[in-house]
Amino acid sequence: MRKFLSIVLSVILVLGLIPVLAQEEPIEISVYYSDNATLPFRDDWPAFVAIQEKYNVKLNIDPIPIADYQTKAGLALSTGQNAPDVILYSSTAGANASLALNGAIVPISDYADWTPHFNAKVKEFGLEENVESLSLSDGKRYYMPALYDIPFYDGGLILREDYLIEKGFDAPKTYDDLYNILKAYKEDYPDSYPLTTIVAPRVLYRMTMPSFGLSVGLNAATGTGTLSWDYDKKEYFAGAISDEYKSYITFFNKLYEEGLLDPEMTQDATSTSQKLATGKAMATYGYYDQIGGWEQGSDIEGLKLQMYPPLEGTKGAHHQPKNRTGVGPLFPIGTSKRDDFEQVVRKIDEIFFSDEAATIWCIGIEGDSYTMDGDTIVYNDAIKAAPEGIYKYMQNAYGCGGDCFQKVWYNAREMTKYDENYAAINAKVAAMPDAIQYIPPTPSFDDITAEEASLLQTKLLDTFEVWNDAFLTGKKDIEKDFDAYVKEMKEKGIDEFLKIYNDNKKM
Repeated sequence: MRKFLSIVLSVILVLGLIPVLAQEEPIEISVYYSDNATLPFRDDWPAFVAIQEKYNVKLNIDPIPIADYQTKAGLALSTGQNAPDVILYSSTAGANASLALNGAIVPISDYADWTPHFNAKVKEFGLEENVESLSLSDGKRYYMPALYDIPFYDGGLILREDYLIEKGFDAPKTYDDLYNILKAYKEDYPDSYPLTTIVAPRVLYRMTMPSFGLSVGLNAATGTGTLSWDYDKKEYFAGAISDEYKSYITFFNKLYEEGLLDPEMTQDATSTSQKLATGKAMATYGYYDQIGGWEQGSDIEGLKLQMYPPLEGTKGAHHQPKNRTGVGPLFPIGTSKRDDFEQVVRKIDEIFFSDEAATIWCIGIEGDSYTMDGDTIVYNDAIKAAPEGIYKYMQNAYGCGGDCFQKVWYNAREMTKYDENYAAINAKVAAMPDAIQYIPPTPSFDDITAEEASLLQTKLLDTFEVWNDAFLTGKKDIEKDFDAYVKEMKEKGIDEFLKIYNDNKKM
């Protein structure tokens, strides 16, 4: 009897160990990774190693050069040949939408119960509508987007802070303030054009138009060139022929006519840098990370450039729209054939969207890359001393802060990687109501409607660009010729174009 009990106990013990032994085997997941030459993938990145160890997963990464990534991913989806389990850096924009609707991609929204961490982050950030807008015409969503609590304010009005201090100007808060500063500089330096551009006027336009209630032109937020989005009504309107546009172009024509806006609207980066460095210009619309180079290139004693929050125009203070969602993982349909498909989905949810994993992908491992002093992140000495800065160093040395792996972005935590000035500017912008609005949703078109919209878009944008340049430079009189411009745009089909977009909008 004792021998029998001993055998039974031994069997029970062995059986009890089986789940433990099974758990020790990591789940293997093959992954397409968009590889950037400036930040090439390394399998020894501490963050990458830590995630695999902590969550008992083996990620078999296939690093694909960024230039070939979309082609290879699209081919894998369309043929089903050699497709990985996960395509990490993707969305259903462009051709992927058709592939999804034709069954090549898993409709991940059907498996919401398997993505609790993703769901929790969407709710925490208040992104329910944003994520819902990513659904295709069948009402299903096919990827798990990266999530941002607040968009970054990485560029805007940059001007000579030293000049403001010298002349006793407060920091500009409105476009009238900007006009007064530019006017004063012109009086002091008659040969200058105080406000210049970088590369082309489209940067200036996309950063300034939203404060006048529109976004049109080559970089229009709607992607249409001539339509804008009404954020109150949640519908498109013909921005290119609106009162908002007339008000906007009137202001910038005034700057142009008074010699406050550089007439050389298209130029290379060297030209912009030289103008700011020599005092031929004192302001531009550009990006924060350009400031250091511009300052270093100047021989003007005490020259100090500063970036400012969005200025208030006729429709509030707004910067160029940005989404609070980004590219993220999707699952080729073949992955759903795995016996452990549910475990694969749950694991991807856990290693990218859980709190602990999101922290590792952002700032690394506590006790290694950083320690906590109360609620304050304190980076190690090597990171703090890195000449390229914390953000770049952590990307290269730790694998933290890269778009492919990091899918949860807290603005305040990200700002710990930058200088105090940049963090302070972002804090000011974050406190402003709707300073950075969302990018309008892209309509769902069938093939025939898409072709019709494309033809209208091309001729309308071409017409707008000609008239816009003429209004800006005074070749056409805004008051006298605006009706003729509106008439031509209507003849080119802007009303039909508007109807197509509103008939197919998602909101």
